[in-house]
Amino acid sequence: MKAQNLSERDKKHLWHPLTQHKTAALPLGIVKAKGALFWDEEGQEYIDGIASWYTAMYGHCNEYIINAVTAQMEQLDFVIFSGFTHEPAVQLSERLLKILPSNQEKLFFNDNGSTAVEAGIKMALQYHHNKGEKRDVLIAFEDGFHGDTFGAMSASGISSYNGPFDEFLLKAKRIPTPQEDTIEEVLSQLETIVRNHKCAAFIFEPLAQGAAGMKFHSEKGLDAVIEKCQELDILCIADEIMTGFGKTGKNFASENLEHQPDIICLSKALTAGMFPLSITSCSKNVYEAFLSEDVHKGFFHAHTFSAHPIGCAAALAGLDLLESPEILERRTYIKNAHEHFVSEIKDHPKVGNARCMGVIMAIDLNVEMERYGNLRDELYQFFIKRGVILRPLGNTVYVLPPYVITNEQLHNIYEVIIELLETF
Repeated sequence: MKAQNLSERDKKHLWHPLTQHKTAALPLGIVKAKGALFWDEEGQEYIDGIASWYTAMYGHCNEYIINAVTAQMEQLDFVIFSGFTHEPAVQLSERLLKILPSNQEKLFFNDNGSTAVEAGIKMALQYHHNKGEKRDVLIAFEDGFHGDTFGAMSASGISSYNGPFDEFLLKAKRIPTPQEDTIEEVLSQLETIVRNHKCAAFIFEPLAQGAAGMKFHSEKGLDAVIEKCQELDILCIADEIMTGFGKTGKNFASENLEHQPDIICLSKALTAGMFPLSITSCSKNVYEAFLSEDVHKGFFHAHTFSAHPIGCAAALAGLDLLESPEILERRTYIKNAHEHFVSEIKDHPKVGNARCMGVIMAIDLNVEMERYGNLRDELYQFFIKRGVILRPLGNTVYVLPPYVITNEQLHNIYEVIIELLETF
């Protein structure tokens, strides 16, 4: 009897994320990864054009990170972070706060992007509670996405994720993302919301909304919204889970802003995809609202694997690479290559809009389609059959590759996109 492959064995017991198993194709069995490449069971090679959901930015199986993680495993595998501390966590706080926006002072550890957001929202709600105020409304952008736990879903505005849970969520009011010509209109809507509701926090993806289809918005407009919120002691939470660690050009998208967020959420590229870990950082002002002789004013929120030493070691190695001349050179190359490609295809009749920011490139196709409909799945399979892993968001095809992708691999992705435009 022929042995079953991974896809067939998987089908018996596994439930995959973002998948309608009644209609979905079997998942692709991957057995090896290196740099920007995957290999399946048949030896077929695939270019990872999205760095596995923006995590493996320094490439898969990066030896420098593997060595750092291995050394940490042999020194200290794990210790709970309540009542204990360790060198990797302390060192990570020291190094990360040097490159985060200057108002950030404290780090709180979680285990993934959604829980980083969850902690940030709870910090904001309790911040006001500890000051004797009940503020129970979040302000968020339309079409934002912040994760799948309940607080994170409350802040998100994409119905395909949240639909069945709408009546169970926290209160949230939404404003459009500001564009250069809509700033005053957005500020007017914001003023109406804060006048009629007790708003605790404004949460946003700075400059680029990932799951919405890599939609960009105005730096000046975002600054104006943050300024207005901070005037009213509405805490501003920057969800840098997608944008953080160099993807928009600077290390953090918030560095482009004059007014800095009070709270920042980090994950994904934090550990280069090597280990599940996340961080919620905050300003001194936020932290001090939790200091009291009353123990119950402390932040009673915890994750078993907070500040996992192995994850911290991976993050420290990732910071070494982020700041290295080699990675800075690759980030610049990808940015320039994206800009050149966008200039070449932006006027194609099949392209509605093409844009790029840092190493992020997105192309809206001139066709309406469901986010997870048949046509979107056809696009996904089109790329897979040509050895490229891209996951279109509805009619948006985006590329966000590992920094270590080779010139040839990147241009192979561009060639497949051109083929799509010519045959689609």
